[in-house]
Amino acid sequence: MPDLLVDIDAAGGFATLTFNRPDKLNAYTGEMGALLHGNLAELERDDRVRAIIVTGAGRAFCAGADLSGGAGVFASDRNFAAAASPEAKARPWNLGKPIIAAINGPAVGIGATLPLQWDIRLCSDRAKLGFVFTRRGIAPEMLSTWLLPRIVGFSRAMELLVTGRIINADEMLAAGLVSRIVPHDDLLRVAQDTAREIARDTAPASVAAVKRLLWRQLMDSDPRIALFRETEVFNWLGKQPDASEGVRAFLDKRAPAWTMTARDDAPHTSNLPELPPDLGEG
Repeated sequence: MPDLLVDIDAAGGFATLTFNRPDKLNAYTGEMGALLHGNLAELERDDRVRAIIVTGAGRAFCAGADLSGGAGVFASDRNFAAAASPEAKARPWNLGKPIIAAINGPAVGIGATLPLQWDIRLCSDRAKLGFVFTRRGIAPEMLSTWLLPRIVGFSRAMELLVTGRIINADEMLAAGLVSRIVPHDDLLRVAQDTAREIARDTAPASVAAVKRLLWRQLMDSDPRIALFRETEVFNWLGKQPDASEGVRAFLDKRAPAWTMTARDDAPHTSNLPELPPDLGEG
């Protein structure tokens, strides 16, 4: 069996990626990373897929890096080299489709940092999470030192990262690491319902634009620039065919027939100017 399972529900409009090393608590390998990011890139190009769920097989989400290679596992560049190229081509914050983490059990090390890069995080009431890097003599990765303070605040991020403490689902919710705790047996269904809601009720290009805009705004400290970028995206989308269709469908009391795609038609906020010439000093 492959280390990552891929299931596309074309009728529901979503795909599910499942870490599939349950006997190893889904311990992460370079090969698994290559499969994960390679499939994220493929699903980004698949117009049948409007949202992507990532979860784990068995009782764990991901128990961190596979340490079976022994004491030198983190010293070898080869261990994760397989994932480097696919990962660079499929940075989650650049993709136009929401990624939903369904954290079904222990999420440790890279199993905790990877979901920070995704867009919606749900967890089982059995989930536990730990940024255990300092307890293994290494430092956090996967952009977690940049993302975690923005998600939970500086002091709480510092505490979680320097202590490496394992926290439970209630603590994850209180910290803002997840948006919902779900009874364990209902987790995948709730993640699927969320994905179906996106696929059924929203315009693909609009969702992609909002996702990219939110991620881009994390980099801004000047509200004038953030407002400019937001206004540019709003004005551009307002002139597109899906905006007209959304209004007509609402007035006609029918489901909209979107014609724009996340892949080809969503605006990329990275293409907007950083500072318009007439922004002024105020």
